[in-house]
Amino acid sequence: MGRILAFDYGKRRVGVAVTDPLKMIANTLETVETAKVFDFIKSYCLKQDVEAFVVGFPYNYGHQENDIVPFIETFIARLNDLYPDKKVTKIDERFTSSIAQRTLIDSGVNKKERRKKGNIDAISANLILQSYLQMNP
Repeated sequence: MGRILAFDYGKRRVGVAVTDPLKMIANTLETVETAKVFDFIKSYCLKQDVEAFVVGFPYNYGHQENDIVPFIETFIARLNDLYPDKKVTKIDERFTSSIAQRTLIDSGVNKKERRKKGNIDAISANLILQSYLQMNP
């Protein structure tokens, strides 16, 4: 059984999360520089069986597209080109960053660690993946 990789795409960093082989649990993996994300994906897919990708897709209120959407669309198109055998699903990622920030606070993470945007990106990817898993039991 293959895993599912999820991405919280940003212009500087991409948060990455992954399921267990049974696709029951979402695990925060890491944060990767955007310029290196496809090298990371290639390396990960060589080591692990990945069957699908989930990408956080932001909307503003009223379902208007956010300014990062063209970058995410390009990312998704490249995933489709490089991995035509793997399904790519978009999941609404609204509020994941604020939920991730709250999660860090509730977990007792100190202020210095909470300021590291990469921590929020990785947790956001986990939240995106958890949403996907809940919608696709």
